[in-house]
Amino acid sequence: MHLSLSSVNILRSSIVWLSLMVPLLSSCAAKKIIYMHRITDQGVKEQIGSVVAFDTSNGLVIQPDLRDLPAGEHGFHLHSVGNCEPSEMGGRKVAGHSADGHWDPENTGTHQGPYGTGHLGDLSRLIVSEDKLARTRAYAPRLRVSDLSGKALMIHAGGDTYSDTPNLGGGGARIACGVID
Repeated sequence: MHLSLSSVNILRSSIVWLSLMVPLLSSCAAKKIIYMHRITDQGVKEQIGSVVAFDTSNGLVIQPDLRDLPAGEHGFHLHSVGNCEPSEMGGRKVAGHSADGHWDPENTGTHQGPYGTGHLGDLSRLIVSEDKLARTRAYAPRLRVSDLSGKALMIHAGGDTYSDTPNLGGGGARIACGVID
């Protein structure tokens, strides 16, 4: 069989196109969009943007598109219950407390960050710019999109030490949350 030069070029272009599209199409099948809301002890408030979570060969990537958050580093976690409402703790209402604790299906009881061997709810810190926007990707190499359903994505007021000192890694109050379908 003899192919003309134009047929060979079309075939090469098709192969290149397919090699570029197949990874994109496969990543599209494994993604979730999570709508994030400001939370207080009075309840779930206005939407502050969204987060897209998608699978890669290196684990879960979380791409935020968030606004109106305090500048700096924030604890960013997967919580075990998909509920962002406040609930009582110690006789007072606490923002996002219905989401329960960080997701720890193996009951490690320890915080070691996304690359450690502690609970699976630790994500990379969320970085918020001086203009109150969060657009820097976070990573969770031990998670997949299939792990997310029925849980909550939580943003804490403070940074995260990825350790048990101070208590729960030092993230502090819960300031934003999104329920994952």
